[in-house]
Amino acid sequence: MSAPTPETVTTSDTARASLEALRTEIGKAVVGQDPAVTGLVVALLCRGHVLLEGVPGVAKTLLVRALASALELDTKRVQFTPDLMPADITGSLVFDSRSAEFSFQPGPVFTNLLLADEINRTPPKTQSSLLEAMEERQVTVDGEPRPLPEPFLVAATQNPVEYEGTYPLPEAQLDRFLLKLTVPLPSREDEISVLTRHAEGFDPRDLKAAGVRPVAGPAELQAAREAVAKVAVSPEIAGYVVDICRATRESPSLTLGVSPRGATALLSTARAWAWLTGRDYVTPDDVKALALPTLRHRVQLRPEAEMEGVTSDSVINSILAHVPVPR
Repeated sequence: MSAPTPETVTTSDTARASLEALRTEIGKAVVGQDPAVTGLVVALLCRGHVLLEGVPGVAKTLLVRALASALELDTKRVQFTPDLMPADITGSLVFDSRSAEFSFQPGPVFTNLLLADEINRTPPKTQSSLLEAMEERQVTVDGEPRPLPEPFLVAATQNPVEYEGTYPLPEAQLDRFLLKLTVPLPSREDEISVLTRHAEGFDPRDLKAAGVRPVAGPAELQAAREAVAKVAVSPEIAGYVVDICRATRESPSLTLGVSPRGATALLSTARAWAWLTGRDYVTPDDVKALALPTLRHRVQLRPEAEMEGVTSDSVINSILAHVPVPR
């Protein structure tokens, strides 16, 4: 392998610095959600999608809007409801009486960051309309495929507490999300900071007034993706990822373990995290750091284990503690 040119190194370093500056910019609007911010950046680097889980009022929508503003990306929000139809997301053919022809009217999915708010409140038929967009980066209407903009990320939210009137996402759709991020309630200090900002006039609907400015764009994101693709993965690290995923399939607490697609996802997110932290190779700690958000939604608990208070996170943590770490 030839040594990288100085220009390549500069581009990579500049891209990393720009993405690191996201925390500062998003922090002007959202307090105390650094792990979720990092997860969204990792998903963008891996061309993946994110499921954000948290109770109402913890700034999930504001987080995505602030990220889009800081990255200078287009964003649209769809409130998923029981009467939402697939065409409301993908778009449809509309008859133009002046030209006597049908023309395609794009839906909100034609954007860079799509916020699918409360995705589990819409029926499976409408949920599945996102599957092609998430996997193939295109939408097919009337037999014609239409490519989506690049970059494209779906950030879907769901409430972990209230399940009345919801339609749980099937395993096949959950597996399409690269990461499942939990957005917790803020600490006392962070909540005081939130109230202080609002008392001083902060308006979550006006991010420009809050001082959120673009610190990166599609060019930096593309340079970052190219740099992540060059992060080295040793055979030992690949074996470590496989051993973790195979251990989930043998766990007595699970009825469904992680598939090979999940193993590929874990390797991708670990590479992105390694690059963000300034390294060009993956370590076991990188794998451990991304194991929970990458795998927690790809496993299924046995009913008896769930009744005993076992969680997906506790099973994965136990596996991480027992799978031998390569030296």
